This record gives sequence, C-alpha cells and structure tokens, in this order.
Amino acid sequence: MRPFVFINVAVSADGKMDTFERKSSSISSTEDKTRVLRLRAEADAVMVGGQTLLAESPKLTVKTPELRAERVAKGLPENPMKVGVVSRADLRLDGDFMMAGPARRVIFTTSQTAPEQINLLSEHGAEVYILGEKRVDLEKALERLYQLGVRRLLVEGGGRLNFELLRLGLVDELSVYVAPKIFGGHSAPTLADGDGLVESAAKTLKLVDVRVLDETGGVLIRYQCIK
Repeated sequence: MRPFVFINVAVSADGKMDTFERKSSSISSTEDKTRVLRLRAEADAVMVGGQTLLAESPKLTVKTPELRAERVAKGLPENPMKVGVVSRADLRLDGDFMMAGPARRVIFTTSQTAPEQINLLSEHGAEVYILGEKRVDLEKALERLYQLGVRRLLVEGGGRLNFELLRLGLVDELSVYVAPKIFGGHSAPTLADGDGLVESAAKTLKLVDVRVLDETGGVLIRYQCIK
C-alpha cells in the first residue's frame, strides 16, 4: 500500500521550474501561491528531493494561522509531515527543514550517509530510514509513509524526484501552473529531469481540468496520471 501521490509544480511557458542560475526564481502568482498553501494544508505529508532539500532547506509548513487552525480542528498536527529524499543526507541541522515547525520530519536516504550524520539527524528529532545503497528505493519509501499514517502525499520537486516517481508509475495526479514567462537555458531545471525516457516508454496523462487562474494569464492544468 502507498499514499495517494500528487505532484504540484510551477513552470514558465517554456517548461522551466527555475532559471539556469537555480536561485528559486519566483514563478507563481499570488493566486497560485494561495492555492498551493491550501494543497499543503490538505496533505498528510510534503516531500522534496535531495537538491531542493540541500540547496534550499525548505520550511514545508502551513504558513497561515487559519489553515493551521483548520488542521487542528480536524485533529491533525498544525503542519503536515516533512519528508526529504536524499542519497547523502548532509543537510544543515539549523536549516528550515529541520528547525521550522512544529512538524514531524522524515528523511529517506542511502548507505552513503555517514552513521555519524544519521545519529546527529536523529538526535535533532528526524526519523531517518536507509532505503538503498546509491539511490533511495522510492517504492519502499512510499510504503513506509503509508505505514506511518500518510494517505495524501504532496510532492514539491525537484525535477529528478518528479521524474523518478513518474517513471515508476507512483504518481496519481499532476498539477502544473504555467506562468506567462520565458526562462530558456538548456541547463535550467524542468518539471521532469533525470535520465529521460524513449518515446515508446513515455508516460501518458489524462486531462482533468484547465483554467486561467489569474489576470496575469497564468494557466492551471491538472492531469490524472495513467498507469
């Protein structure tokens, strides 16, 4: 068993999640940010991949008191579980992923992470699971999350994690906010990076909804992922 998995991303009109500088460029509109806050508040857990975890140490918390209060009223923690997937878990102990909260923190990593680092993360309140030698076994990670009570998992990137989950058929829904911007750049990150697929192995999607989200011309597209 695994949770219902939904990926949410914001991209430029040419499919880039950031510029070639990779400095977390602003893509979403105010309306889209509000939508994402609601998505996060309705999730049991929020997952990010290694590059996002190490470079940005994201908070992954519910930002508004109203949404936190809604969760508490439902008998849920103020914030969803924070989940990191990283081959070598050399993340900052004083970063927002570890410090912002309150929130349960789960890290899936590999045997490449030094035992001393695992001990430090555990001492600082993280639950660390070794699931592989070089790459995290994502199927086992999702099974473990289900065992931990996660039924709805929101994935917020990056491109490599998105690709692997899609490649393995582990995604149920994909939401894409397309901003009226062009970033360009062959090295700029896209919605699904990684090794890529040949055409015959391409993953197909079923359109569920499409609408103009805001007056800037940003478009929200929602797909069901076909197994």
